[in-house]
Amino acid sequence: MKRLLVLSWVLMGSLSFGQSEKDVTVKRTLKLMGTRFEITVVAPNEEIGYININEAVSEIKRIEKIISSWDETSETSLVNNNAGIQPVKVSSELFGLVERAKKISEITDGAFDISYASMDRIWKFDGTMDRAPSEKAIQLSISKIGHEKIILDYNERTIFLSETGMRIGFGAIGKGYAADRAKELLVSKQVKGGIINASGDLTTWGTKTTGEKWLVGIANPLSKEKVFSWLPVVESSVATSGNYEKYIVLNGKKYSHIIDPRSGYPTSGVHSVSVFAKYAELCDALATAVFIMGKDSGIHLINQIDGVEVVVVDSDNKIHKSSGIMFNNNP
Repeated sequence: MKRLLVLSWVLMGSLSFGQSEKDVTVKRTLKLMGTRFEITVVAPNEEIGYININEAVSEIKRIEKIISSWDETSETSLVNNNAGIQPVKVSSELFGLVERAKKISEITDGAFDISYASMDRIWKFDGTMDRAPSEKAIQLSISKIGHEKIILDYNERTIFLSETGMRIGFGAIGKGYAADRAKELLVSKQVKGGIINASGDLTTWGTKTTGEKWLVGIANPLSKEKVFSWLPVVESSVATSGNYEKYIVLNGKKYSHIIDPRSGYPTSGVHSVSVFAKYAELCDALATAVFIMGKDSGIHLINQIDGVEVVVVDSDNKIHKSSGIMFNNNP
């Protein structure tokens, strides 16, 4: 589950002349892609604002029809249904998304992997599990996972899952991608500013109606109702992975519901990860990857990627950050 520690968006900085005094802020909250979306736009009036939001909703629904593994008519389902059988010709949009996902798998050594959808669900986080599955069951559950088994043919624009029973899923990248595309659409229509929050995968552009910056609040790990620090998100995105609600405790050790696709075991040692970058798609994927990789390896990776930053809260509620993060406790 993705959950962004955003308590509110506030104002900072001096006024700019980028917005008209007559502009209004329009927001709508709804369920899309099986999760909560909040779409906020700056518009000349409410009517235009709601028209803009409806256009963004239509774009998100269009993307869902392509990447949903629950919709049997989607391109993704067609790819999954032909696993081990034959390559499937797909749209350039889906091909590009899978191509980028594979590249993220490579730089994260498989901590992020869209073939995680092949995993058997042997871990239960509903309170019914009192012991870990057997090692044999765990290894069997991940036997079909591996980004290298996703074969892309660039000439034919096909995707082939090389083993029967393989599946791909976009749960750790799809909402971020949809947020990016909805933002791109609204920017192309000269919408001056806004926020698209896809259940914790958040992207912004422009400014508030006053011309001041959007800020995101990172919650204090010891008190979720208090802000530890405010960070500006200017023409940028942020995504957070956390283990607040879904976890288990076995032999006194807490395990997250986020499973390492390489080992088949739940992750431990990290409480939350917030990744900042230009695109929500990248934030989404890297937040999951860093959570799985752990504090030290994850921050080391982020420090090597230009334009990407991270804040990690470990299991002892200590806060760690990449080299480019500057905390601001007083917005």
